[in-house]
Amino acid sequence: MAKRRAALIGATGVAGQQFIAALKDHPWFELVALAASERSAGKSYAEALRTANGMLAWFVPEPLDPKVAAMPVVSGSALRGRDFDLVFSAVEADVARELEPKLAKDVPVISAASAFRYDEDVPLLIPPVNADHAPLIRQQQQRRGMKGFVVPIPNCTTTGLAISLAPLEQAFGVQAVLMTSMQALSGAGRSPGVIGLDILDNVVPHIPKEEGKVEVETKKILGSYAPGAGAVTPHGMKVSCTCTRVAVLEGHTESVFVSLKKKATPAEVAQVMREWKGADVARALPSAPPRYIEVLDDPFRPQPRLDRETHGGMATSVGRIREDGVLENGIKYVLVSHNTKMGAARGAVLVAEMLHEQKLL
Repeated sequence: MAKRRAALIGATGVAGQQFIAALKDHPWFELVALAASERSAGKSYAEALRTANGMLAWFVPEPLDPKVAAMPVVSGSALRGRDFDLVFSAVEADVARELEPKLAKDVPVISAASAFRYDEDVPLLIPPVNADHAPLIRQQQQRRGMKGFVVPIPNCTTTGLAISLAPLEQAFGVQAVLMTSMQALSGAGRSPGVIGLDILDNVVPHIPKEEGKVEVETKKILGSYAPGAGAVTPHGMKVSCTCTRVAVLEGHTESVFVSLKKKATPAEVAQVMREWKGADVARALPSAPPRYIEVLDDPFRPQPRLDRETHGGMATSVGRIREDGVLENGIKYVLVSHNTKMGAARGAVLVAEMLHEQKLL
């Protein structure tokens, strides 16, 4: 089949660079246009990345494709949605709120920004978890009079948590969740990012707005959607979390405590997680891992340095599954999820792949 022509807005930032790496040689999507701020417009992509001291500010491990390096960069405000089949968005939330609806009048927009995550007619999708929420897109189109739509991905901290909770909710039911995150520096980006003198020999115990995002998004993702309804009904579980920043480059670690509706042993929880495959439509996508959850028996795992790249950074690694004696029917575990792959650009590409298979894209 002919590849879908894709544009990328926010192309020069770290999140945009992650999209470029995720889309390289993609079998379904071809990146044909790059957009960024006015100061980058009119330059080649490589020129737009070049800093005043001559450094090429390309910050992802994969090498920059020479073809992409030579592509011209246009202003995001000058981009016309009707010229493409879809748009990937890697801009900040304030820019997204203005630019994404304009593009969505004509074309689907798959976004890493938080601007529309909490709108009731916008599904918040993790393909293996809540593929059945995707038809809410049609309600969004009807309500807003758009040919396209906006679909954001969740906060990167939410992603691993929601994936690990999905099989527990399916098998036992979930009443409440307590979570403490130890989040990688890359989640803060490079501008403004986290200053080295603040994070070395330290743990920063607060990430602005992060805890509220995780608490709201987890319940929306694990909620229910009835065909034709105008919104997702959030899950009734209680969610409370503390989000911290640690001196790790990539990979979010989370310590999770769950109160189940039905009592389960650690062995039963491990088995359910190992056997969980997620939604059928999410299993054979080009970016899908062979398993979305890997359960580790080593009591010293998971660790971000060892486990963040599992299945190309698209799997959530879970270990230290134990009984908890404080919560009702309590279970506790540790997870590691790759915040800039499954939790960001590659996760957004996975969403686009799923919508393509569902005939919604």
